[in-house]
Amino acid sequence: MGDTRAPRHMRADAQRNRARLLAAASAAFARAGVETSLDDIARDADVGSGTLYRHFSTREALVEAVLDDRYKALAAEAAKLQAEHSPQEALMAWLKLFVNHLMTYRGLAASVTTALHNETSPLHSACHVMRAAAYELVATAQRNGAVRDDIDASTILHLAASVAWASEQAPADRAGVEQMLAVFMDGLLCNSRVSRAVD
Repeated sequence: MGDTRAPRHMRADAQRNRARLLAAASAAFARAGVETSLDDIARDADVGSGTLYRHFSTREALVEAVLDDRYKALAAEAAKLQAEHSPQEALMAWLKLFVNHLMTYRGLAASVTTALHNETSPLHSACHVMRAAAYELVATAQRNGAVRDDIDASTILHLAASVAWASEQAPADRAGVEQMLAVFMDGLLCNSRVSRAVD
């Protein structure tokens, strides 16, 4: 679940309402995807819709709050992988984690893809630490000669999101997801079959 911490100046009852909304939203997103009804989330949290909008003015703001700790964890995992593995292995392992994260809730891949383009989006801001970590992984792998330097980190994140989106169309086909991931990651490598075929 996302970050349940509330601003220190918030009253105790408001903090409880915020925590209930985040818990209800996390459950609703898992059940029905990120496009689920906000009114239903408010009802599940046993608060009014007005209370929901006072805490989270938009759907994206609510999604951002639910996912805040996940993005921080992805950034931390990037640093850990970079310290323990080769640049290529670190990037490949992290991309798998990122795709799995995007598959947590139906519709999340599309929401994140949109947010990556929109700097005014709350979700864009929430992704900042995670994006910076991903960009560093890509840059290190490119400097090391492991990953093609004709593709930038932003494009790589969008391609990863595309794999996650495609997986939503056949959620039971885990083997298909793994195959898409393998083809995607193989295409990033300097020594990949795809690169050799193009050259």
